[in-house]
Amino acid sequence: MTDATAIFHDLMGAHRSIRRYKSDPLDPALIDAVLVQALHGSSSSGNLNTATVIKTMDAERRRSLWALHARQDMILQAPCVLTFCADTHRTRTWLAQRGARLGFGDLKSFLMAAFDAVILAQTAALAFESRGLGICYMGTTLFSMERIAEFLDLPDHCVPVTSLVVGWPAEAPSQRDRLPGALWIHDERYRHPTPEHIDAHYAGRDRRGWERYRNADPSLIEQMREAGITSLAQYYTSPLKYDPDLFARFSREIHAAIEARGFGVPPAPTQTD
Repeated sequence: MTDATAIFHDLMGAHRSIRRYKSDPLDPALIDAVLVQALHGSSSSGNLNTATVIKTMDAERRRSLWALHARQDMILQAPCVLTFCADTHRTRTWLAQRGARLGFGDLKSFLMAAFDAVILAQTAALAFESRGLGICYMGTTLFSMERIAEFLDLPDHCVPVTSLVVGWPAEAPSQRDRLPGALWIHDERYRHPTPEHIDAHYAGRDRRGWERYRNADPSLIEQMREAGITSLAQYYTSPLKYDPDLFARFSREIHAAIEARGFGVPPAPTQTD
């Protein structure tokens, strides 16, 4: 194992989502340097770099983001929130100024830019962690996509897709377990899981996840009891966690938001004789 491989191996083993932060400040120049390095270390479709990052370090503006991100207190504790955006506005401006045919204003272009943004976010996350900083992804970015876009003054063809809280950790949680490779690595063709396969590989996860959620918040135990929840799987699709009805509403809102910002599905061309 080379030194570089060993370092990367240790970095993977050290990953944690940090939800409690010290109030120690962060140098904005360090954040910029990490982000620039992360872009050079990330793949990008067509090398168009269709991602934009908005830094929010002002305390009052972070408080506004706190409200938009379901009032998660780590946003108030950490000195920086980074919002990663799928951005073809800049590319379209470049095309227009060069007299080129306009493009990148459709659903496919949104997905391309969103993947660029998420790839950049993950590279940046590793780079921050390599410097001893803590990070946590904010899934609530999608839930408040349009309101966050308005707050950050994003133009058409630019929408937020994920966010990172960045700061100095005030906790050292253990690394979360992940699904074993036997469940998600497939050779040549998709291997449909059998009931026995699910039972064998989810048993430990069911037990550990159930214990973790019940121990994290004593009031949650009573809420689960009242809702008749008796397993981790039931909890995950209950109104207490990832409610399918709520997700359906969010899905409609996300679809409307990306269409309103120019990433709609164009009509099919008409047939002519």
